[in-house]
Amino acid sequence: MATADSMLVPSPVLDGCNAGALSAFALLAGMKLDVFTPLGAGALTSDELAAALGVGAERFRPLLFALTSLGLLRVEGDGQFANTEEADHYLVRGRPHFIGDEWLLLDALWHGAMLSAESIRAGRPLAAHDFGTMSADELGRFFRGLHPETLLAGEKLCAAMDMSRHRHVLDVGGGSGGLSIALCRRFPGLRATIVELPSVAPIAEAYVHEAGLADRIEVRAADVLAGPLVGMFDAALFRAVIQVLSESDAQKALTHVRATLSPGGSVYILGQILDDDMAAPWVPRC
Repeated sequence: MATADSMLVPSPVLDGCNAGALSAFALLAGMKLDVFTPLGAGALTSDELAAALGVGAERFRPLLFALTSLGLLRVEGDGQFANTEEADHYLVRGRPHFIGDEWLLLDALWHGAMLSAESIRAGRPLAAHDFGTMSADELGRFFRGLHPETLLAGEKLCAAMDMSRHRHVLDVGGGSGGLSIALCRRFPGLRATIVELPSVAPIAEAYVHEAGLADRIEVRAADVLAGPLVGMFDAALFRAVIQVLSESDAQKALTHVRATLSPGGSVYILGQILDDDMAAPWVPRC
């Protein structure tokens, strides 16, 4: 006979992690299927929405209720599904603040996260994102998913810091160029130079041209670890760059960039930051 001590009891930690993972995968599926775009024109039944997306209604319907529980959809009185305000703002293709293609990035990152245990056993990363060896198609998908997040990071930086005092910023490892694009849109007198690996630089150039900012944003193919860069700048931006380098490479990058800064120049390091004890917060600060 089981005693009270031997009976299984719910684990708040495991239950919370399981619920969080299922919620994340529901969001990923919704973004992959582009569920929210047809609803941008108005509410639809599950059958109507399934037909619009070209999927089977029976397996699709549970996903709609999962997205409803996440607060991205709502069910109206006549059994139709509609976007919530947040979904309508961010997840309808063609809207100014659309970030629905971020699933391309999440898909790649979460795939890598699923291999964490195997990578530890192997003693090497099994899902490394090496921009120097990825194909042009792989790079395009990755940065298409990352671009909306990078634009948003630029807008957050503008709101948090007085960037109007700068005239020419160096965007180190600028990826798609979203950070520089956001800054130059906000401050008409600002110029930016994006430094990226030769394999990534053409992607940044394409986004800069699409934004109509090629006259104010230069894209330069170079490796910041190879040596000091050409030019002088009054600010340098590192977003999610220092955090992925080894300690020695991070010091090297900062040293090389420091040589390009005018007296009194500023360095902005953006990205996720843990406390010094590396144990908190659970969601790192940006």
